[in-house]
Amino acid sequence: MEKYIEKTMENLEKNGIKAFYVEGKNEVVPLIKTLVEKGESVSHGGSVSLAECGVYELLNNGDYDYIDRSKYEGEAVREAYIKAFSCDTFFTSSNAVTERGELYNVDGNSNRVACIVYGPKQVIMVVGKNKIVPDINAAIKRVKEKAAPPNCKRLGIPSACSKLGKCVSLTKEDPFMCDGCAADTRICCNYVVSAKQRHKDRIKVIIVNEDLGY
Repeated sequence: MEKYIEKTMENLEKNGIKAFYVEGKNEVVPLIKTLVEKGESVSHGGSVSLAECGVYELLNNGDYDYIDRSKYEGEAVREAYIKAFSCDTFFTSSNAVTERGELYNVDGNSNRVACIVYGPKQVIMVVGKNKIVPDINAAIKRVKEKAAPPNCKRLGIPSACSKLGKCVSLTKEDPFMCDGCAADTRICCNYVVSAKQRHKDRIKVIIVNEDLGY
């Protein structure tokens, strides 16, 4: 294990966030099976990392009460979000994890960050080593350069960053965290830093020694 990963895990634990380590993405699903009981209600936010590790297939195998938002349409989508808010286990990734043991997440619709902060009994994050950064400033820059632009392209959102390959705020000498485009479809709306947790081990972070997602 790289020293920076070990340091990150130690600081996550100090902050009341349970940290796990696996060498490859093929080890993620077997670990999750030990953390989630069959029959539990489960849901997730949008995540390339989860898809790459086979988590969606696991949740859809019939062993769990899967709240799959893709099965809802129109006004019923909100119903799916509300159900997910009170589920037993919510799955997501994190836009960045700092070596100080903080989680940094930026969201547009913000159902994902809402579930990270409060609601589900436990939150399981699957995070590739590429998302570990030294501090919050580096996390902010990472989202503006490496997370938001490719996610806009993936989702077909015609934002400035999808065209430029980076957030427009990075043209400034000292861009503020919340600086960005003025598009109505902007995916960077709410910015959440998860630091010391009152509910110890509610959030669990599985660090994978591979690059995953954006």
